[in-house]
Amino acid sequence: MAAEKNNGNIYTVSNLTREIKSLLENKFPFVWIIGEISNYAVPVSGHSYFSLKDAKAVVNCVMFKNQKTSLKFNPENGLKVIGLARLSLYEPRGAYQLIFEHMEPEGAGSLQLAFEQLKKKLFQEGLFDAAHKKEIPFLPLKINLITSGTGAAVRDIIKVANRRLPLCRLELLPVKVQGEGADREIAHALELANRSGKSDLIILARGGGSMEDLAAFNSEVVARAIFESNIPVITGVGHETDFTIADFVADLRAPTPSAAAESALPDKKNLIQILERLEMSMVSSMNQRLGFLTNRIHDLESRLKSPRRTMDDYRFRLEELESRMMNSLENQLFHKKEKLSWACRNLNGSQPQVEAGTRQLKELSKRMGLEMKGCLDRSRTRLDQLEMHLSALSPESVLDRGYSIVQTLPEKTIAMDAGKIQPGTSVEVFLSKGRLMARVEDSICE
Repeated sequence: MAAEKNNGNIYTVSNLTREIKSLLENKFPFVWIIGEISNYAVPVSGHSYFSLKDAKAVVNCVMFKNQKTSLKFNPENGLKVIGLARLSLYEPRGAYQLIFEHMEPEGAGSLQLAFEQLKKKLFQEGLFDAAHKKEIPFLPLKINLITSGTGAAVRDIIKVANRRLPLCRLELLPVKVQGEGADREIAHALELANRSGKSDLIILARGGGSMEDLAAFNSEVVARAIFESNIPVITGVGHETDFTIADFVADLRAPTPSAAAESALPDKKNLIQILERLEMSMVSSMNQRLGFLTNRIHDLESRLKSPRRTMDDYRFRLEELESRMMNSLENQLFHKKEKLSWACRNLNGSQPQVEAGTRQLKELSKRMGLEMKGCLDRSRTRLDQLEMHLSALSPESVLDRGYSIVQTLPEKTIAMDAGKIQPGTSVEVFLSKGRLMARVEDSICE
């Protein structure tokens, strides 16, 4: 019965699968399909393998590496997408699959989804943290402008700078602000400004536009270049309602290019007013201080005694002390004279005793001299004897009698025992006149 229905043909598994594959691929060459991504995986090959499902069915899908380059977002599990795919049957397993050529997220556009995905990624990495924000200099003397060289943004910034702070130098690094390669040009300009290191500030700006127009400022390469910049960066991209990834990473976000210039540069008029207020405050403080010091000087002058008056006081004191000293000396001199007169009178009354004492003193002096001379003679004789004895015992005297002194080298110890001196030892022989340097050939102990 089955053979009759198949016109007498019996299919092999491979033949049947091939015919089904041909029917499917011819019937559905391209299809638009909507579903939710699950089991998303990217092996080493770079191709994406995943399932697309709805509430009632699941189909295997693949998107090859070359087709993925046109995507503006990253596919991920749970994301609902609409895509254009080719229907294909994989013969070895007899299972059909979808080969995607194009894909878009359902609802939000791909650019918006890519924006949210990159924003989430960089936020998790900490690129938006306030701790990494650099302080904007109060009075920059040089600013690098990174924007289109022909756009309205650069003219607006120059106009604001000339009005607010003309002395600030502006240096333009012209770049593409939209289109293919714009993000790489902007990142290169940021790196160039940092390598030169001569600017105090960088302003990254462009006028308004659609999300597609602002794509370069929503790129990861620009975001990381801003984060790695050692020079503070102010962004002024688009209109007030436009927010880009570059705005989140920058050290300061301004709503427009003109606002970026105003945020970067203080107003000259305000600076002059501040300086005038500071000058007035300084003058007032100085006047107060001078007034205080003047009053202090007057107070000290009133309390300070005149040097001339002090000298006069000391002069009077000196004259008084001099007068008292003279009176004291005169009194002492008078008493000394009285005492001397009394001593002279007593001395004249005992003249005989003085003469006897004088004779006794002379006799004692003569006896003491004789005694001292005898003592010196005895000491000199004793000293001569000791010198003769010492001379007889000295080494020089021994050498003069024909003896010698032997000293080993290099120790310089006196040789006392021949048995303790080894043959070949160098010795020094001291004689009465001179010395000999010798070497021991043999030693004889007796």
